[in-house]
Amino acid sequence: MNNLLLYVITVVIWGSTWIAIKFQLGTVAPMVSIAHRSMLAALLIFLYLVLRRRLSPLSGRDHGMVFMQGLCLFSGNYIFIYAASAELPSGLVAVVFSTQVILNMVNGAIFLRLPTSSMTLLGAGIGLVGMLAVFLPQVESFSLTDASLRALLLCFLGTCCASFGNIFAARNSRDGLPVLVCNAWGMLYGAVTLYAAALLTGTPIVLDWNVSYIASLLYLAIFGSVIAFWAYVTLIGQIGPGRAAYSSLMFPVVALLISTLFEGYQWTLAGLAGFALVLAGNWLVMQRGKG
Repeated sequence: MNNLLLYVITVVIWGSTWIAIKFQLGTVAPMVSIAHRSMLAALLIFLYLVLRRRLSPLSGRDHGMVFMQGLCLFSGNYIFIYAASAELPSGLVAVVFSTQVILNMVNGAIFLRLPTSSMTLLGAGIGLVGMLAVFLPQVESFSLTDASLRALLLCFLGTCCASFGNIFAARNSRDGLPVLVCNAWGMLYGAVTLYAAALLTGTPIVLDWNVSYIASLLYLAIFGSVIAFWAYVTLIGQIGPGRAAYSSLMFPVVALLISTLFEGYQWTLAGLAGFALVLAGNWLVMQRGKG
């Protein structure tokens, strides 16, 4: 599929999932909600693969790599990010998570020996500056208390975890493993890991049967996990983890655009300038050449 279309699907869906996530907060612990989301997404993908007779077998070694992809990309990173979000402003979380674009380039070069173009590095740098400008008020209000520093570290650990998940996904794609097969097993492994963590920590494994919770869970599982992760992991295989990760800078901006339309979000001059920089960086990153 066309790279631009895959990129747009990823950015638009993940830029809108924040609306659904709001309806997930409350009765069910975030860890369990994420497990529900991953398990439902895994079952849907498995059903599709079985019906289409596309559930190809994986070797034991490949299952190990897919397990690591699931642990890092579909479960572990969420635990760190959700924990950090309880203490940090959402804008600061978005800024920290956007450093994934740099981490992916570094990890891709170290572990997969992927080349990094100067154009990609320049675009990533411009995009990060733009992201800081977009969320400047929240970044400036950050106070370095013990709790905030701990949350900042958790947020960065979650970002590192997601980056390693990207690298495992790139490795699996490079070895010719089908994206949907890897995602199905990875999401299953991620869900089981989260359920096990909930049991070990005494977190109740429950389900909220309210319409808003179930509807948001379906949206997050079908669109946020099945479709968006298919598009994103496919994109990683086609353009590399460094360039694909630029979406982490784009979807917070898309979320703000949606908030502008439906919640009356007010843009500052610095925010508009930052938005322009993020778009400029995006254009540079998406130029030809892997990295």
